[in-house]
Amino acid sequence: MAAVAALPVSLSARFKGSFAYFTVKDRLPQILTKAIDTLHRHKNEFFEEHGEKGVEAEKRAISFLSKLRNELQTDKPVTPLEDELPDAVLWNQYLDYQRNLSNGNGEPSWFQSPWLFVECYMYRRIHAALAQNPPIGSFDVFKEGKAQNFFESQEAIIALCTYFQELLKNIKDLDEKQLQGELFKLLQVSLWGNKCDLSFSAGEESSQKSSPLQCLEDMVPYIIVDDMEKLWSLLINTKKRNTEKCNVRVDIILDNAGFELVSDLVLADFLLSSKLADEVHFHGKSIPWYVSDTTKSDFNWTIKQLQAANHMWMSRCGINWEGNLKKGVWVYQDHMFWTLPHVYSSMAEVAPDLYADLQKSNLILFKGDLNYRKLTGDRKWEYTVPFHQALNKFHPAPLCSLRTLKSDTQVGLKPGQGEQIQASEPEWMITGKYGVVQFDAAP
Repeated sequence: MAAVAALPVSLSARFKGSFAYFTVKDRLPQILTKAIDTLHRHKNEFFEEHGEKGVEAEKRAISFLSKLRNELQTDKPVTPLEDELPDAVLWNQYLDYQRNLSNGNGEPSWFQSPWLFVECYMYRRIHAALAQNPPIGSFDVFKEGKAQNFFESQEAIIALCTYFQELLKNIKDLDEKQLQGELFKLLQVSLWGNKCDLSFSAGEESSQKSSPLQCLEDMVPYIIVDDMEKLWSLLINTKKRNTEKCNVRVDIILDNAGFELVSDLVLADFLLSSKLADEVHFHGKSIPWYVSDTTKSDFNWTIKQLQAANHMWMSRCGINWEGNLKKGVWVYQDHMFWTLPHVYSSMAEVAPDLYADLQKSNLILFKGDLNYRKLTGDRKWEYTVPFHQALNKFHPAPLCSLRTLKSDTQVGLKPGQGEQIQASEPEWMITGKYGVVQFDAAP
């Protein structure tokens, strides 16, 4: 039964007849409209920097995005990429794969193709609209929104940085139970930081206004899978086994910039400062992605903003984190695979270098909804299917998903748990109200 239910589904099949169908169907054109508007508002800036060439490039990029919006809204076939960017061949091979799946039923169209594929495809086409139009090729149409999220979350960022710097003063004196309690707190802050998702809100304001630490206790009932104990057990046992032998490495597959990124950086610093880890590797996106996803530029910008802040503890965090990067105990890296449409069970075949690198990790933390969808194949699994099964042999190392639910894919629930929530909250899987800390130990 589970195998039958676990099919990748198109936008129309997945959401038709529900409120979600209309909000999701409208969301992508809204994102494209906002991108077009952003380019138009920067016209004078392009002229000042690049003269007429900048204005001409802006016009071409807007034309490209307007055409894309029309294709999407009128359910046109999904066409092969015509650019010569490094990932174009892999994208077009994947489109051929989708075409073969249709069994001769015509070209895959926007509403009749797997939702994960067309969503990723749209962001790749947005990237092409800029990358193919120098001299504005490196312009990030989502940068403003990410910066706004950061600045509008200042109160929460100050509260978190202050809490963490105060914690560091006494961290060496904490016993195991206290250390565990602090880890659980910061895991929850990182989990609920995932609510700040601009692709989910079509780029509208989505910041963290209040202190993220004050409401953690109230949020516990909404963590529907809580494997924090398993996470702690892995980290503390690995630490004890690896005493003076080899470095304990934790990898964080990042999601959103802004407040969520700061919460991830605090968690990473805690892992180092508590000696639960010796090095942390951050994995971001190589191109602007899903409106608010973290790129290298966002990562570096955030640390510089913290360093330059007027608030003492924010500044201290930024200075320390820049130091972690210089010392090499923090490593930022990106890989083309993270912005391909492939689910993670195909990583070993499509990106064997990345898979081999992740195999060196002692723990991989996957942040956010998109990572969860790609981990589980973005399929309509029955709720009780084990997480390990849904991963479909993707097991480079022990891994954990920290995710607030914004799409209708969820596994690893207890019998009747999903149905019980569904009875009182029909839209529970897409609101971001519920979260999981879901662990899988590699075989």
